[in-house]
Amino acid sequence: MAAFYNANMTQVFDICIRGGGIVGRTLALLLARERLRVALVEQTQKLPTSDLSASADVRAYALNAKSRALLESLRCWPDAGHATEVLAMRVKGDDGGEVNFSAADLKVPGLTWIVDVPALETRLAEAVRFQPLIELMAKAPDAALTIICEGRSSSTRAEFGIDFDISPYPQTAIAARLHCEKPHAQTAFQWFSQDDILAFLPIDGAQGKAVAIVWSVLHERVPALLAQDAEDFCQQLEAASHGQLGKLELVSTRSAWPLQSAHATHWIGRRAQGAWALAGDAAHNVHPLAGQGLNLGLSDVAALAATLGQREYWRSVDDEKLLRRYERSRKAEVTLMDTTMDALQRLFSRHSASWQMARNWGMNGFERSGMLKLWVARQAMGY
Repeated sequence: MAAFYNANMTQVFDICIRGGGIVGRTLALLLARERLRVALVEQTQKLPTSDLSASADVRAYALNAKSRALLESLRCWPDAGHATEVLAMRVKGDDGGEVNFSAADLKVPGLTWIVDVPALETRLAEAVRFQPLIELMAKAPDAALTIICEGRSSSTRAEFGIDFDISPYPQTAIAARLHCEKPHAQTAFQWFSQDDILAFLPIDGAQGKAVAIVWSVLHERVPALLAQDAEDFCQQLEAASHGQLGKLELVSTRSAWPLQSAHATHWIGRRAQGAWALAGDAAHNVHPLAGQGLNLGLSDVAALAATLGQREYWRSVDDEKLLRRYERSRKAEVTLMDTTMDALQRLFSRHSASWQMARNWGMNGFERSGMLKLWVARQAMGY
């Protein structure tokens, strides 16, 4: 059973992971499976919230088939009540554009799964607690390799002097939970309008009548939206969602955080104290409009664990050429996703009638594109 580190004990670690969130815990379990000794430095994860929010975590993530398979291999996938399978997706433009996806049409079991963050974190924490090769620690010990998984505001990344290029968006994301008059029928919805992007993510299982929302709005609108009472806030959402799920009721606090595109110039390096590597949001941030942030982070740790586990017998875990393989294997996918999300965000922030016509024409053209639509969908789903 994992236990907190005792300072009076002498212990040698192969890997030190800084950050005990979903990405950090998943990586620790993958590395322990490779028989590596891991120190996991768990820091309190601060969820960005409005003044109206308490400590409740209202986040939900869209996880694709690849992420699900990874978590299932660790026996950490939540039960069906906390991981709702999405069978259809409806994406609406701001002038008649529309794109629809169906699991049945694509011949896949599910497009994605909407997973409650607290439920997933609990499963991972339990698995870590019973893994003898993982030690939970309050302070970072010496190790051959330090892996930074602390999220976008990583203090270790700043401490190590790692460059992190940030391009802020003019939007803030608002997250909350809603009860809906109509059942969601395992359908995810997304509405694009000028400057705003609203997503309804189905939760509470196949028969649920609740959604997690991510509403990206201009910064200047945020104070008023967060200050509104629950009824007025829901009326705004009913209008933005065109009454798709009927009358809405706010059943959680509201959380808010500014959006950005960001990336570290280098994902690996070396200090006098040893080698380091980045993974997850500590390495890259993308716009949440496609819900790919955590999927990218889990792909990072899967690739890093595989690289370390399959190394030549004569290479140590801090070998620079070995770590370079990991960096090369992940940068291309992350860069492509970031570029695509950034282009879509900028496309829908154009206000002229010609841009509006062009983007909605493009959505309808993509809806009819056949094999291109199929390829893009399967890439996003992780199949």
